[in-house]
Amino acid sequence: MLTDPIADMLTRIRNAHLALHKEVSVPRSKMKEAMATILKQEGYVEDVRVEDRDITIELKYVKGRPAITGLKRISKPGRRVYVNHHGIPRVQNGLGICILSTSQGVLDGVSAHTQKTGGELLCEVW
Repeated sequence: MLTDPIADMLTRIRNAHLALHKEVSVPRSKMKEAMATILKQEGYVEDVRVEDRDITIELKYVKGRPAITGLKRISKPGRRVYVNHHGIPRVQNGLGICILSTSQGVLDGVSAHTQKTGGELLCEVW
């Protein structure tokens, strides 16, 4: 039994990039589906396919190097981290994104700041 499925998803993506795999499959949930969609919109992955029980993420490489150089889980089951729209961090001085779970759904940091909404800071991607 997994205690943190979001951390599991991030670890699977990180490990697949290190092994230079073309795609990775993770168990499906609405939260992970929304996070994968944000990664696709921001250009960190090529494609996201949702099947019955799995989400298949097609990884992106630029000149043979992974497009995602780092993934960090911020809010964990033992320590939840909440921010208001003023406290949304800039990841890697604006070169990365953060993903938040807000009352309007799962959003990236820029969208959450524009909509003036805060929430649980899930992870950072750069």
